[in-house]
Amino acid sequence: MERRLAAIMAVDVVGFTRLMGEDESGTLAALKSHRAELIEPNVAQYHGRIVKLMGDGALIEFASVVDALECAVVLQRGVAERNAETPEDRRITFRIGINLGDIIADGDDIYGNGVNVAARMETLAEPGGIFITGRVLDQVKGNVNVGFCSLGPRQVKNVEDPVNVYKVLFDPADAGTITDFPKRKQQASPGRRWAAIAAVLAMVSGAGGAAWYYLATPQTAQIVPHEAPLALPDKPSVAVLPFANLSDDPGQEYFADGLTDDLILDLSKVSGLFVIARNSMFTFKGKPVRIKAVAKDLGVAYVVEGSIRRDGNRLRVNAQLVDGSTGHHVWSERYDRKITDIFTMQDEVVGEIVSALAVQLTGIEKTKLAERPAPKFEAYDLYLKARDGYFSRDQTRMRESLDLYARATDIDPTFARAYAGFAQVAADALRLNSLRNVMGGAVARKVAEHAARKALDLDPTLPDPHSVLALLRLVDGDHDAALQFARRAVELDPNSADAHTTLAIVLGYAGQAEAALDSIRTAVRLNPLPPPHLTTYYGWALFLNHKYDEAIAVLEPIAKTQDRGIADTPREILAMAYAKQGLMDKAQAQVKSLREREPFLNLAWYRTAYDHHARAEDLHHRLDALRKAGMSEWPLGFRGGPKQRLTGSALQNLISKETWSGMDAGRKLPFIQEFGEDGNTVYAAATTLLSGMAFIEGDKLCERFEGFVMSRDLCGPVYRNPGGTPEDRNEYVYVNPTTVQYFSLKQ
Repeated sequence: MERRLAAIMAVDVVGFTRLMGEDESGTLAALKSHRAELIEPNVAQYHGRIVKLMGDGALIEFASVVDALECAVVLQRGVAERNAETPEDRRITFRIGINLGDIIADGDDIYGNGVNVAARMETLAEPGGIFITGRVLDQVKGNVNVGFCSLGPRQVKNVEDPVNVYKVLFDPADAGTITDFPKRKQQASPGRRWAAIAAVLAMVSGAGGAAWYYLATPQTAQIVPHEAPLALPDKPSVAVLPFANLSDDPGQEYFADGLTDDLILDLSKVSGLFVIARNSMFTFKGKPVRIKAVAKDLGVAYVVEGSIRRDGNRLRVNAQLVDGSTGHHVWSERYDRKITDIFTMQDEVVGEIVSALAVQLTGIEKTKLAERPAPKFEAYDLYLKARDGYFSRDQTRMRESLDLYARATDIDPTFARAYAGFAQVAADALRLNSLRNVMGGAVARKVAEHAARKALDLDPTLPDPHSVLALLRLVDGDHDAALQFARRAVELDPNSADAHTTLAIVLGYAGQAEAALDSIRTAVRLNPLPPPHLTTYYGWALFLNHKYDEAIAVLEPIAKTQDRGIADTPREILAMAYAKQGLMDKAQAQVKSLREREPFLNLAWYRTAYDHHARAEDLHHRLDALRKAGMSEWPLGFRGGPKQRLTGSALQNLISKETWSGMDAGRKLPFIQEFGEDGNTVYAAATTLLSGMAFIEGDKLCERFEGFVMSRDLCGPVYRNPGGTPEDRNEYVYVNPTTVQYFSLKQ
């Protein structure tokens, strides 16, 4: 064996299991094509050596770290170009990590800490991204035409000391730059020295939306720097690793994932246990793990691992409970059952784990475990497939999930969890702009409510429908009902990070900022490797508590990469925090970025979207900060002259059995809008058709469209346009929180 210094590149395919499950032959053909036409020739060109190829990745050695980084940049740019004509859900995307360190060569293979750290960089990297260590940066800065963003020191698995991590910036404008990572401040709570995270979400229907969060999210973990090992909870603590699918059919992956998910859910409802959330656990899926390292990273005493083999009508399950400090088995069992006996087997596994940990079930918990209804297996199998599609966050697969949930309830009309799953998909379709094609807003609102109610009628102990209804009541402005539903969800599943996040959101909008911060911190401890959705709501809760420096430290690392949606987003909250701290250049830069992506954003829209703040001072707190940061009062920076503003009968006459035609500047489309004598109105453009009510309130025209911006009133002034003409269809201007419309009356 030989020890030497080398640059190591670790490459991994993002979502390989999903891609294989959907199209095994197509995925393998595409991967082989990338390897033969892109990876192998470029590795050779940059004097690298492919040490080994795994099913979904590669380990590559270079003598020069500059060659390693230049090769990685070429690979990422090359695969992006090759993917240009490929549907998004079928694209092969790489994560790449690079380290410079000592390795041990044994024949053609290599081992050692240098390899381990490179693999850790790869797992941290974003899809399509490259993460490097500080040792790499020292050698390549000024030698490769890229930029770098410091993500600060990271404690990575199986490495004693923190590793300085840098993200490679591909934009030519960033070439030669190194962006410093802000110093984090210590948390006020003495027992919590872990960095916390919160969430991005926007409930969007049409052009507008309101703030919610993801009830469940993809299995992408946010990078969480831990300043010290997480302390063990004061009760038995457990983490359940994704069970390995040992079936000959890789298409059974959904089944193994579903049983893992159910085991986590069942254990999390035991009040005497502390159970790590699904999102954190599924970051380990398909990766080699060490039990001791998992237990340390997650701050738990015990880890459950196992495997599943489905063979026709037989199901074979191996499960072990392992002591995280010693690696010794506390309990293990092998089950070989008919597949229809799956529910009895699940109860037995939960009972054995609870017994092995000497946890006393409450009387209610014993009753629930003994008496919970078992669905028909055919319905349960469809339910697991639907859940798998739901967690993918792919629009096509989520539409399929709705159909699968509906088929499950057709087979078993008493299957409460299938109704609950349907409610979650519908709620997400209502809330998230990225899922707007799954189901229309007005329909989604109705079916989400109906399905959640139906689920609770069948099983009032399910926490997720309570969370759905909590958020529906919140945007209705019924804070008391929202709090009741949210608190009930936490009572039913005290280990649910999602339930605690729902409660935090409801508490924050209900005017209980300190309690909201406590709840989001609990959510993060239950989800120590959380998805990105927890970060923004931590920053949001800190902002509500006037902890601006801490909010900035939490949000800065993710504002550029995780800014999705149009409400309660990282950039928005970061802009507010900067403004409150007097950092006006930074605040204005964030607002500029927001409006480059969504030009219509404005204070009137935020005032409408956040109208469910119970306290006027909380809403003013946000709007005042955004105003200081440079956010305009109306869409597209519009300002109307007071002398041209229409009031009284002149305003009323514009909507009395009239038809407008002109240009919607916000949507950049011609539009027609008809007004009936009974107040009914219909708006039509190439991509939008809305029907609702129009009325005059004071000196403003107001509209209300079902399912659009939560059916809230959109009010604004109407002006004469001095330079407008009938030929150009722009004699008048109407501005409301979502758009600016130039129009003339149709003759």
